[in-house]
Amino acid sequence: MTAGLRAGLIGLGSMGRNHARVLAALDNVRLVGVVDPMGDTNGWAQGAPVLSTVEELIALGIDYAVVACPTALHEEVGLQLADAGICALIEKPLADTVEGARRLVEAFESRGLVAGVGHIERCNPALRSLRTRLEAGELGEVFQVVTRRQGPFPHRIADVGVVKDLATHDIDLTGWVTGRHYESIAAHTVHKSGRAHEDMVSVAGRLTDGTMVNHLVNWLSPLKERFTSVTGERGSFIADTLTADLTFHSNAAVATEWEALRAFRGVSEGDMVRYAIPKREPLLVEHELFRDAVLGTSQDICTLRDGLRAVEVAAAVLESAASGQTVTIKTEELAAHGA
Repeated sequence: MTAGLRAGLIGLGSMGRNHARVLAALDNVRLVGVVDPMGDTNGWAQGAPVLSTVEELIALGIDYAVVACPTALHEEVGLQLADAGICALIEKPLADTVEGARRLVEAFESRGLVAGVGHIERCNPALRSLRTRLEAGELGEVFQVVTRRQGPFPHRIADVGVVKDLATHDIDLTGWVTGRHYESIAAHTVHKSGRAHEDMVSVAGRLTDGTMVNHLVNWLSPLKERFTSVTGERGSFIADTLTADLTFHSNAAVATEWEALRAFRGVSEGDMVRYAIPKREPLLVEHELFRDAVLGTSQDICTLRDGLRAVEVAAAVLESAASGQTVTIKTEELAAHGA
């Protein structure tokens, strides 16, 4: 396939312009058109023709499209692409409702089309290394996953709150690195910035193997933080996804002779290792993996079913916050397996 895949892009917002940059330079792919009704006064389309409608893009004859329009439009645009037999990489969250996400899963799966969700943290070097190490059993039994994702309010977001925009990152990465599903959720939200949607959430959860989970997410902090900690029987992995650094803090192998100090500390500090990890741009890795999936040479993508699961858990977070009750999660896939 010397001409490469013909790709299109829908949306030139803060994420769309980055997708355009990567697509324009991606090996074996040609960016043939971009849809944005607002046009392209800043040249973000990388020289590709800028169109007003999805229909015009489909008419160009594309192999796949990247959907980077507002979340509320994901379902409508995705269904158009599926109806036209076009593969799609849809930005996260997959849809703004569980029902919409399910309709997208059905539309693409029933046609045998490759489709994925842009949960970019799966392509962060620190988290990819962490997942590999957990799969290899380096931590032993996993006890707890803790994430903090906080920073100032991003003016790019108008249609959803922190749960659907930011917490879905942590929901997906937690399930992905551990290989487990959420079983229950208890959450609290606050509204402090005068907007219709929540701007802070605190989540306590439990995975199907009993692993404890805590997420703290907000748009109210001057400190930008992207922190993931996984604690198990041999120590803790700490991932900073802003810098793509991964460190391991091991439980001490040296006994503490001072009896009173040993009793106070419990598990004491051991060695700390910072791993040397190749640090490629996560968005480029995401595009390479999706291109390879469309070509049939790889299946290492976040599937629409994965994206649906994140939307289901996000809905449970909002339900718990609204009701003040712990919510038990029974996804369709878990129910099918009797879990």
